[in-house]
Amino acid sequence: MKNCIAFFLSLFLIIPSFAQEIPTAAVQLKTALMAAPDEKKEGAMVYGYSPKGEWMVLRKGTNDLVCITDDPAGKGFSVSCYNSSAEPFMERGRQLKKEGKTFQEIFDAREAEGKSGKLKLPKNGATLFVLTADDGNYNPKTGDVQDTYLRYVVYIPWATSESTGLPIKAYSPGMPWIMDPGTHRAHIMINPAKN
Repeated sequence: MKNCIAFFLSLFLIIPSFAQEIPTAAVQLKTALMAAPDEKKEGAMVYGYSPKGEWMVLRKGTNDLVCITDDPAGKGFSVSCYNSSAEPFMERGRQLKKEGKTFQEIFDAREAEGKSGKLKLPKNGATLFVLTADDGNYNPKTGDVQDTYLRYVVYIPWATSESTGLPIKAYSPGMPWIMDPGTHRAHIMINPAKN
């Protein structure tokens, strides 16, 4: 019995050491802005996480760019920035995900809301910049990241291959193509060749 009690007590001491550590606000700002074009970094709004892991605005913005820091609970390193015209679309996705909806449920809800006009979608396109790296190439204490990969997405709701002239798949590295054509989530994918 004493061995059982000692075992369970040791678990309570060990488990907190495995809890996800949240990087400082300074590190979160540094890394989130790595995905931003240079001329937009200074005025970009930045979302991140409180020391308790709660989603929050780390910095209010003064321009049209919104950036998101790496999710400390996620696999790998991934930060992104997008035009503020896509914020209603992005925020709705976050809300539905928080409710426990699946990818398809989120897609269907935003599709219906986009068609009805309830969900405001970008009218003239909205670019998303996504910077990623493997876990081993990211230091959450310093915010240093090595061997990153930057890809681009341009949201153009309801666009099709026919309306854009883009193929529905890339035929060579870096070739633009359209994903989810004809839907609220239609977007141009640009995946540069990896070194």
